[in-house]
Amino acid sequence: MLSNFKVVLVETSHPGNIGAVARAMKNMQMHELRLVTPKFFPHADATARASGADDVLKSACVYPDLPAAIADCRIVLGASARDRTISWPALTARQCAEKWGGNPHNSPNIGLVFGRENSGLKNHELDLCHYLLRIPCNKAYSSLNLAAAVQVVCYELFVASGQEQTTNVGDQGEVPIATTEQMEAFYLHLQQTMADIGFLHPERSKSIMRRLRRIFNRTQLDTKELDILRGILRFSQNHNTK
Repeated sequence: MLSNFKVVLVETSHPGNIGAVARAMKNMQMHELRLVTPKFFPHADATARASGADDVLKSACVYPDLPAAIADCRIVLGASARDRTISWPALTARQCAEKWGGNPHNSPNIGLVFGRENSGLKNHELDLCHYLLRIPCNKAYSSLNLAAAVQVVCYELFVASGQEQTTNVGDQGEVPIATTEQMEAFYLHLQQTMADIGFLHPERSKSIMRRLRRIFNRTQLDTKELDILRGILRFSQNHNTK
């Protein structure tokens, strides 16, 4: 669990957004949510949008101001899509993850601060941050939904921490790839079947078979798939002889 990262929401106006943020956090194994003077919390809309991330909502702490919410943080990043007049150190979500997400257990407490839905963070709040946190996106439309922004950042941290899980669908990887000998037997069977049903003409047989070889070689058939195709060919031959 990425317990050293604290997601801080400042003056969130819509309680549903708080619930959606809780859900986004739990998806990525992050659980510490801090709320700075939310307009409505707790609220039924927050619970509904959390979709099962009730534990994140229940453990969320409410603070009177941003300094109190980040008091124990050694590094603070403030999310901002707007350019600032004064130059400010900036990191993208991925750069943040690369810098601190790779070894979260040895990283300091890090606050990830997200501002109001309609206006973001104010300048005096950004003054408390060490970095601007950026999410690269369409320059013509750079305003992200609050929960979407949190999801992107949490995802990058999750991947960088090495907790990304790989899954196999069905029997992927369990059935061996067909051997060259098995494939050659299939091609002979295929050529004979096409000749039997009158599809293959002698003057075109070489070019057609060459193209068919290219198709099946690209797919890298496994033995189970090859058995199915051979079964279809046998059925076609038997049906044609009746």
